[in-house]
Amino acid sequence: MRLLRAFFAGNLSVRHDLEVLFSDNHLLVVAKPAGVPAVPDETGDESLFDIAKEWVRREFAKEGDVFLGIVHRLDRPVSGVMVFARTSKSASRLSEQFRTRMAHKTYWGVGEGEPRARSGALSQWLVKDESTNRVRVVERPSAIAKQAITRWRVLECRAGRTLYELTPETGRPHQLRVAAASLGTPLLGDLKYGASAPLPDKSIALHAVALEFEHPTLKERLKFSAPTPDQPAWDFALTQRPS
Repeated sequence: MRLLRAFFAGNLSVRHDLEVLFSDNHLLVVAKPAGVPAVPDETGDESLFDIAKEWVRREFAKEGDVFLGIVHRLDRPVSGVMVFARTSKSASRLSEQFRTRMAHKTYWGVGEGEPRARSGALSQWLVKDESTNRVRVVERPSAIAKQAITRWRVLECRAGRTLYELTPETGRPHQLRVAAASLGTPLLGDLKYGASAPLPDKSIALHAVALEFEHPTLKERLKFSAPTPDQPAWDFALTQRPS
């Protein structure tokens, strides 16, 4: 299949505080800022989903309620590429791609310190405590432990920090945050998993830099990417320029 690339710099439109990377009758691809909940939650704060629905309503002069399907999520303090479905058929097909790992996600993260190796793969069994919204690693599988597989490599080290590329092969809660902490390099700002200090905007240094999936109707591979946030935590030579 032909691979279509739509990069942030040439495909960005900003309307109603929404950074739109791509839209058609089936998809809406956006860049989520850190600190905004991906979907409505118990805080009642305006979510990216709410903002995106309003953008679709205004952009396409829709009357009444607007359909927008949620097919994946990013944690509130995480930034990067997200896709919403604009039809129920697209939502079903995209959800299946995320479920079966046909959709490929690539993240960059900045860890405190430096790991002992330059690349590798982590296979971990994770248990989430819903009361504290925290995940812990256990030694063996159980009825509540879920396997998490994360591939990682070092892109750059500078001033006691490490810029990682992180590729999840599973989709467990907080998987990449736990993986970075397990390497002895908790993500900057991630107090929940061992960071030494918060970041000024309360984000964590984890960014969904690229997302690749098959268009739900055209059956062509699409790839979208977004630059890292303009924050001191991301002050590396490679950041801002995803490939």
